[in-house]
Order: sequence, then C-alpha cells, then structure tokens
Amino acid sequence: MAVSIRLRREGAKNRPYYKVVVADSRSPRDGKFIELIGTYDPKRPGHNSTLKLERIEHWIARGAQPSDTVRSLIKKNKKQAASAAPEVSMPAALEPVMPEPTAVEAPAALPSSE
Repeated sequence: MAVSIRLRREGAKNRPYYKVVVADSRSPRDGKFIELIGTYDPKRPGHNSTLKLERIEHWIARGAQPSDTVRSLIKKNKKQAASAAPEVSMPAALEPVMPEPTAVEAPAALPSSE
C-alpha cells in the first residue's frame, strides 16, 4: 500500500480550509484517511498551519511520501519550531536550589551521672 501525506479540502465555497492527513494514495482527495496530523488555512496571514511533526517523522520513516505543499508546510513548521525552542528556559528564580553540604560534627559526650 502506497501511503501519502496530503491535504484534504474542507470549508465553504471560496473559503478553503485543509486538513493534513495520511492516506492511501489510491483513495480520493476527500475520501477516507489513516490519520489526521495537522491543519492548514491558506487565507490566514502569518503562521497558518499546525502540524504534529513527530507523527509526520513517524510516517515518513515508514515510507509515506508528502505532497509538494505538505513538504513546504513541514519545512516552515520545523523552522518555526527551531526558532521558538531556545526561548524556553527556566528563570533563575524558579531553578531548584540545593542546600550546600555542611560538615557533620560528632555529638558531644554526655556527662555520666555515676
């Protein structure tokens, strides 16, 4: 079975909206699919797609072929994910603070009551 990652058209007339799906290449464009892995809204300005990159990598590793448009969307989403990743750091105020080890002194001998 040849598997492809492609767009499935939804939305109203003159208002397209696409879902990125994994489907058998022989099934119709809007027919049944194996897995839904993202969305794409071409009318929206700026960042207009959401993709599950780990699932896409999973399917590509198993031989799925992305369409040209989906390949472009994958590249854009990876680029955005890479630029957003370094910004996620823990502020110094929230980092766990470990107490410094102190020298353990031997307990003083108790006076005997003999």
